[in-house]
Amino acid sequence: MSNTGKNETVTRNNTVWHHATITRKHREKLNNHKSVILWFTGLSGAGKSTLAHAVEDKLHTLGCRTFVLDGDNVRHGLCSDLTFTHNDRAENIRRIGNLAKLFLEAGVITLTAFISPFQRDRALVRNMVPSGEFLEIYCDAPIEVCEQRDVKGLYQKARNGEIEEFTGISSPYEAPVNPDLIVKSGSNTLDSCVDQIIHLLKLRSILTLQETS
Repeated sequence: MSNTGKNETVTRNNTVWHHATITRKHREKLNNHKSVILWFTGLSGAGKSTLAHAVEDKLHTLGCRTFVLDGDNVRHGLCSDLTFTHNDRAENIRRIGNLAKLFLEAGVITLTAFISPFQRDRALVRNMVPSGEFLEIYCDAPIEVCEQRDVKGLYQKARNGEIEEFTGISSPYEAPVNPDLIVKSGSNTLDSCVDQIIHLLKLRSILTLQETS
């Protein structure tokens, strides 16, 4: 049998991209909803993971196929070789972006919870997928609130010089200029933040009114 065919594309380095016969549209039809990347960004302690999992809980009750890519969990495996230098942070986001893109093709609503502090890295992921399929959600919480929530004591360690390049203290956080949604995760209730995101998914026709009624 030939190594290549009409469903395969050979690139310059001789790797082969196989175009599946079952497409994303087939998977979305089976799932009864569109797929999308919900990219939660914000300071450590801003509530990204908590909110992402709460949204997933809500979507699960609506019968949606979902998966949360969490920053700490990913660094236990896929990105366990990376540190927190500027370059390694960029590589971390690049890998997550490509993974989220695969989930998108699988017809899954993918929720990612990463600080992802740099505009350039978030833009890189946005440009990996068609327009409108990467929804940037800025979890806006003052650093004072984030420090109060910090059960690990990371902010204090960073202020003491024990942690280098810590976002918000010794490394900058570049807030989104034009996010798809801003949630005041430092002051609003978790339920209200979840409702905002579900509303956004309806507005963007990811979910139908029938699914959320």
